[in-house]
Amino acid sequence: MVRRLDVTGSNGLRLAAWEFSDMPKSGPEAEPGDGPREGRPSAPANGVLLLHGLMGRAAHWADTARWLSGRYRAVGLDQRGHGRSERPTGGEGQDPYAREEFVADAEAAIEQLGLAPVALIGHSMGALTAWQLAAKRPDLVHALIICDMKAAALGEQSQREWEEWFTSWPVPFATLADVRRWFGEDDPALERPQPSRGDFFCEVMTEREDGWGPLFSRRQMLRVREAWVHDAHWDELARVVCPTLVVRGIDGELGRAEAQEMVRVLPRGIYAEVPEAGHLMHLDQPADWRRVVEPFLQAVLPADG
Repeated sequence: MVRRLDVTGSNGLRLAAWEFSDMPKSGPEAEPGDGPREGRPSAPANGVLLLHGLMGRAAHWADTARWLSGRYRAVGLDQRGHGRSERPTGGEGQDPYAREEFVADAEAAIEQLGLAPVALIGHSMGALTAWQLAAKRPDLVHALIICDMKAAALGEQSQREWEEWFTSWPVPFATLADVRRWFGEDDPALERPQPSRGDFFCEVMTEREDGWGPLFSRRQMLRVREAWVHDAHWDELARVVCPTLVVRGIDGELGRAEAQEMVRVLPRGIYAEVPEAGHLMHLDQPADWRRVVEPFLQAVLPADG
């Protein structure tokens, strides 16, 4: 099952978090996976907070969260401007999509939901949020998993390419099948078909009168990305003191040399690869992703609170 948990983020922003569980019924007749959890167990499980990437939502972590919930309390957060969380407007002189706002939101989720000591699992932008929080609040973070996110600056050219790519979207899409086909097969940015990419974008579309379009604002997504693409993030990475797994897909965006340098910079870094996977490795190869992540968590985060 999944249930919504309301979180008050930075500057009072309303955020949606989602707790995934597959807890058995009480009694001798219970089978694994039967029934919802009513309240918390007597000894609360340690928490895992899952942070999606740009344009994503907590639902993209559903499969991962469900197997995690067998040992931990697994919660996914819709980050600001994404999923069912509120879109910030910002006041005078305030950037509502600044990096520190995302970090403060995740910090609020951990504290308000009682997840600490938490393991943070972040994909892409969510990984950056995760390691910035781990550097800021080591008291809250017991372990960290960085999934396919660069520490090096991406630069202005990268931002221009993204702007051109957003402009190329043939919105509105007539059907969800068209969404899946364009993002998974027909997008000129693709070198080869990626079915999981089509599935990813189907999760972040909504039906309107004229067809299907994104839940998010593409203009706002560019603003979100603008906050990190021009800067390198090595110094913050070096301040992460908890055990940290740096995971890359063989065909992802994080190259092997940079990933290994990130592991070298981290005080307690470990390197791993998911074979035959791209940027969306947890969707591309979920079984291999689990084989990489699960042993790390079992080694560094006890199952019992």
